[in-house]
Amino acid sequence: MIDLLQPTGLRCEYLENPLGIDEHEPRLSWVIESQRRNVRQSAYQVFVSSQVNGQGDLWDSGRVALSAMAHIAYAGVPLVSRQICHWCVRVWDEAGQPSDWSESAHWEMGLLDSSDWQAQWVGFDSTNAVSADQPSPASYLRSTFQVGHAVTRARLYITARGLYIASLNGRRIGDAALAPGWTDYAKRIEYQTLDVTKHIQVGQNVLGAILGEG
Repeated sequence: MIDLLQPTGLRCEYLENPLGIDEHEPRLSWVIESQRRNVRQSAYQVFVSSQVNGQGDLWDSGRVALSAMAHIAYAGVPLVSRQICHWCVRVWDEAGQPSDWSESAHWEMGLLDSSDWQAQWVGFDSTNAVSADQPSPASYLRSTFQVGHAVTRARLYITARGLYIASLNGRRIGDAALAPGWTDYAKRIEYQTLDVTKHIQVGQNVLGAILGEG
């Protein structure tokens, strides 16, 4: 029987092909599959590239003699906001036999600097609530923008000091419930990065959101 040792299940910060990673040195992980029992990884090599199937122009870890398959911190060229990183890994077994390279995975950096944010908070005047002991009604927010030509990539960076449901051209964006997730809004507010490329149309576009208290 021919043994097929293969690294699979590539993840960045515990996520599969994530968008909006804010860690400057994201942590990578994988698992190994083999037709043999009790196979052990003895070494690994990671390529991180600016292009699919690249040769590690952002980071080539070289052969690292470790059995670790998790919490492998990126240690290459400093990354910038919105950068897309493609990566793959190969491993060596306990006998020193190498695997093939894994299939390529990727991650996309988020907004790393406060200067990347140009938006302003919008919402409903809470002083118009029915009474002090009742919640404010949900706010329905809407804005339009024009697109002059087909786009190759579009991202929506969104958050709220409450709970939101976003839509673009009448279609809901994202599948998270109770976004952006609970935090102490006075200290930290998480944001989401959503791929809206397929929702953008040439001409007028309508971005909408329903905003509730959190």
